[in-house]
Amino acid sequence: MLKKKLFAFFVIVLFVSSYMIPKASAEMTFQAEKFPFKEMQIQVMPEFDYPEGWSRDIPSLLVGQYGTITNKSGQDYDGKIEIPVPAMEKGFEANLVAEFPEENKPEVQRPYDVDKEKGIISWKPAKAIKNNETYKFVIEYYTKSVEVKNKKSFTYELIHKADIELLDVIFYAPMNAKDIQLEPKADNNSKSEYGEELYYYQYKNVKAGDNLKYSFSYKKDGTESTMEAINKQQPPNDENHSGVTATDQVKSGGSKNTTRPIIGVGGASIIGIAIIIAGLFVFLGLKGHTQSSKAAAKSSKHTKQQPKKTSVKKEDKSTNAEEKKELRKKLLTGKIDQEMYEEEMKKLI
Repeated sequence: MLKKKLFAFFVIVLFVSSYMIPKASAEMTFQAEKFPFKEMQIQVMPEFDYPEGWSRDIPSLLVGQYGTITNKSGQDYDGKIEIPVPAMEKGFEANLVAEFPEENKPEVQRPYDVDKEKGIISWKPAKAIKNNETYKFVIEYYTKSVEVKNKKSFTYELIHKADIELLDVIFYAPMNAKDIQLEPKADNNSKSEYGEELYYYQYKNVKAGDNLKYSFSYKKDGTESTMEAINKQQPPNDENHSGVTATDQVKSGGSKNTTRPIIGVGGASIIGIAIIIAGLFVFLGLKGHTQSSKAAAKSSKHTKQQPKKTSVKKEDKSTNAEEKKELRKKLLTGKIDQEMYEEEMKKLI
């Protein structure tokens, strides 16, 4: 009798397991159509910056994609996110994947994989995405797709497999670029406080597969990047920009743009209106720690033969300066609010 009961129990367990395993596997499979975009912003930046070790024979093209997806799968999702990228493009190099786990908090980087054959970049969020809840992320990559002839030119095509409720596409002309041409014609354009030309498009209810294609050309002498040009200029004064978040600037009419962007500027949006207005760049905040480390190492090496106290003091001063710059950039790009900015600044004084 006992053997029969054990056998029956074993059969039931086997049956249930055979049913549950495929179901669990299916739950971990990413289906793009079940994760539509509530918002998406694409930033296309030729000659903005050069990755370490890259030759400047061919201008770099940096693309950043900021998205807010909604889990419409009907259940909590604990698998990988997959986003299409031009992985087969010449010189393709993934630079960053990060998520925004909390409102008005800094982004957190995530490990990722690139599948060149499938043309996707994938990563697993730190936490499961609950059903009907949103998930915010950013990815960045470089390519060598800029052609150099009489003019410098490239094409950018947005490939997506899910619907997009609100979409902004922003092109950053390189600093000191001339004879700029963009097709199709941009909806709006403005200048950053550094003199950089910005062009942007705004869309609503873009359907999956409705791919958008743009052609961009310009003339520019030399290989100096926009970042190098900006670094030569005087950085914005903290007092002048105190309290100036993305929302504040739009309310005060700080932009030359007369058409308010279709994407909201509240805490729920990551559109980065401040980027259009201030001409600073969201992803720079992620480089702050690297720059701080390099600056500190350089300072330490320079004062190697000096007394220990002097070396530490100079190193701290250099590190603080870099961290303050990082905080200013994050404030101007709307990544942190004024309260957090002031709180973090107090720690550096």
